[in-house]
Amino acid sequence: MILLSAYCAVLLSFASGLLALMMHQRQTLSAISEYGFNKLFTRNVHCRSWINKNLEERRFPVFLKQAVFVLLGLSGVFAVIAGLAVLLGKGVITDQIALGLPWLPWHIRFDGLSGFFFLIIGIAVCAVSLYGPGYVRTYKENEHPFAALGLFTGLFVTGMLLVLLADDAFMFMIAWELMSVASYFLVAFQHENPANRRAAFLYLLMAEVGALSIILGFGVLASFSTGFTFDALREANLSSTWASIAFVLALLGFGMKAGIVPVHVWLPEAHPVAPSHISALMSGVMLKVALYGLIRFCFDLLGDVQWQWGVVLLILGTVSALGGILYALMQPNLKRLLAYSSVENIGIIFMVLGLSMIFMANGHPQLAALGFLAALFHAFNHALFKNLLFLGAGIIHHQTHELNIDMMGGLIKKMPQTSALFLVGCMSISSLPLFNGFVSEWLAFQTALQVDVLDNGVLRSLIPVAAAALALTAALAAACFVKVFGLIFLGQARSRNSEKAHEVRDKGMLAGPALLAGLCFFIGIFPGVIIHLINNVSGQLLEHTLPNDSALGWLWLAPVSAEQASYSPPLVLIGALLAAGVCYWYLRRSPLTVMRRAETWDCGFGGLTPRMQYTSSSFTMPFRRIFAKTWIIDEQIKKDLQGAMDQDVAAVHYQLHIQDHSWPRLYQPIAQGVNNLARQVGRIQTGNIRTYLGYSFATLVLLLWVIS
Repeated sequence: MILLSAYCAVLLSFASGLLALMMHQRQTLSAISEYGFNKLFTRNVHCRSWINKNLEERRFPVFLKQAVFVLLGLSGVFAVIAGLAVLLGKGVITDQIALGLPWLPWHIRFDGLSGFFFLIIGIAVCAVSLYGPGYVRTYKENEHPFAALGLFTGLFVTGMLLVLLADDAFMFMIAWELMSVASYFLVAFQHENPANRRAAFLYLLMAEVGALSIILGFGVLASFSTGFTFDALREANLSSTWASIAFVLALLGFGMKAGIVPVHVWLPEAHPVAPSHISALMSGVMLKVALYGLIRFCFDLLGDVQWQWGVVLLILGTVSALGGILYALMQPNLKRLLAYSSVENIGIIFMVLGLSMIFMANGHPQLAALGFLAALFHAFNHALFKNLLFLGAGIIHHQTHELNIDMMGGLIKKMPQTSALFLVGCMSISSLPLFNGFVSEWLAFQTALQVDVLDNGVLRSLIPVAAAALALTAALAAACFVKVFGLIFLGQARSRNSEKAHEVRDKGMLAGPALLAGLCFFIGIFPGVIIHLINNVSGQLLEHTLPNDSALGWLWLAPVSAEQASYSPPLVLIGALLAAGVCYWYLRRSPLTVMRRAETWDCGFGGLTPRMQYTSSSFTMPFRRIFAKTWIIDEQIKKDLQGAMDQDVAAVHYQLHIQDHSWPRLYQPIAQGVNNLARQVGRIQTGNIRTYLGYSFATLVLLLWVIS
């Protein structure tokens, strides 16, 4: 029954895509009928226009679009059921499907690790299925057909689920490519914009490079084993050198898809241009599928991890976490900011996975289980609050037609429900207590603080530095999302679109984020629910669980020991409610302290205007001065002068352009090298038939010489 639920999740997501495709065929037939009707029955332009409009509305009925999302939502429900069932059952289910190559059928394995990521995908898909019908109404059918969006969304989810079920390298790569190619078409959905086409091409290019690296990693394992199934790959007897080569290949392939620095450049380009619910799935879910692949490859297939691998993950994770949030701080585009924030959170996950490898290789399996748990818990939390924030960004864009933070403001009065949901996401991603992000980062710190058990002096020096960087990252993340919420929802409207904004009328667009916001708060108060499930995964994969199993109660969380550190979210909640009650009573007891609504104090200058407010660049100016070497900054101030001898300043123009170091220092030299090589190779294209016959003759002679 468990595996049947997983199969149902896959089939329903695939069926949702097929339904969208079949409706496209219906649309084509309707268009043919419409053309014939117009030609036969009317020559009047106004009448034909009226007929076209009504047929257009009936051609793709709303309830059929909703049916696509209903199937997608059912897929998410079955994924949640299957994931919870296998996690609670602590079993491993295997199967074979008569697909693929004749001598290599698809092998299926559904265990705790697969079930945990099934749970992540299922929750996100359920939220998107509630959100999607209202969001896609803004697209014009003749410009952005829903058939393409629905088809590739279904295939995208199908590919991700199949990756989690794959138990052989061949099926894994088929599913991986299905996920990558489908998401490429989703990124390129609004292809009329050249920037979107460029972002989609960059994403596909890096996805294929990453896939090639993963194939080579599997090839290294397969060369030392008897087959391509994961059971055969687990039996591969690799030397330390070959195991490290396989690890590097896997890290490059999966790290490129996950968005780790410096192979992260596709992520801030692709996520902002995709539809918002697709951006939510890509950032909140697809990056986790890449994380699953790395965990499966390193902890399961390779088996014996080396502490050097952990150091690599720790360093890359630290650079990604700190660099990602610094890049996010400088972004005025909301979705681009959220994309860079995903780089930061993936970096945190890689940091803790590195700690887990270090502890495992140094003979501390229980501390390795703590790091493993912290990494998976943060992956789960990031899926919740990042999906929430991207869906919230979609609502804001839907209502204001803006993504530039500097053009927003005052939306808390216009969109109170959206602002409340978005605030929950901001507090969760800022790791504030009572929300889920705090618990996983607290567990990450608890893992790093156990460094005193290590004997290696280099590690004892490196890990505290990484922990300090993690603390700085958390502080910068809080500052970043104070900026985001403050500039978007507080103050005065900075544009006419923001002034005219109102709460979204489609309740489904609020229901999806509300589901995620409720889970962010619930998991923040009762983290033991998810910790218990992840503990089962750790027991299966690492054969060890948390050092203190008795600490998994609902009231107290003490991952190592109660004497060292403990945290009780319910008691913190009770204390916060008592403090709020006392403050409320104090403010209400006297007429002098009763809260009242009034206009913002203007310091006696008489009338505030939106131009007096902080902008995104002015808010982050102190950080820009401190961390100036992190970016390539082009800051220009131009003055328009007038009057006698140009002494009077008529206007001041300020321009700020901030660029990622990765582009000019890594990718542009590679691009120039490829272009130069292509020009050199192009010289053999002479257009002379005699030259081409000479090439053929030389190739034939060379092959004969090699074969003989």
